[in-house]
Amino acid sequence: MSALFDSAKFVMSIADVQALPNAALPEIAFAGRSNAGKSSTINVLCRQNRLAFTSKMPGRTQLINYFELSRKGQKSTERVPVSYLVDLPGYGFAKAAPEVRKQWESLVGGYVLESPSLLGMVVVMDARRPLMPADEFLLDFLSSRHTGIRIHFLLNKADQIKTAERRVALSVVEKRANELGDNVSFQLFSALKKEGVEQLRNTLCSWLGLPPQS
Repeated sequence: MSALFDSAKFVMSIADVQALPNAALPEIAFAGRSNAGKSSTINVLCRQNRLAFTSKMPGRTQLINYFELSRKGQKSTERVPVSYLVDLPGYGFAKAAPEVRKQWESLVGGYVLESPSLLGMVVVMDARRPLMPADEFLLDFLSSRHTGIRIHFLLNKADQIKTAERRVALSVVEKRANELGDNVSFQLFSALKKEGVEQLRNTLCSWLGLPPQS
């Protein structure tokens, strides 16, 4: 099913929850602290260098961006939409102005509350600092409003820590995942080294009820 992710294309950005699409397509959202590597993760997942905007400036992305996944239809030129990947603005940026923080809370909080098609959320975290307070805020927000929502902890930048540190990071998130329930999974990942991409694709395929990639 790698072709499914290769098909990703940008379709829209929204800056207001009133503009959320009334879509029947299931949505897989990507959330994380600023500079955790959300956009880079989406780019690597979909094998496109500039699909999602990346920046070294924390809090740069202030829009909700939608990317459509599709598969081949019966006709050779036909594409059938399957799902949206949704890139949410980063959170936890310390230097953001109050109005930016308020915009984030309104936009992302509104998305979580109002999106009719939210299937699951990939929470991208720095493997060196998993489950920071801002991550926990998001998890509490999700669990209080979406019972049973699928959550996948993606420990990005795993290439920057040693084997023993990897084990510690996995132990920390495994404990938290067990507390949240059977609908939570986790893995190590490196967008830079393209480590863990197949595992992530297979996890998302399972959410969509599709077979794993060959």
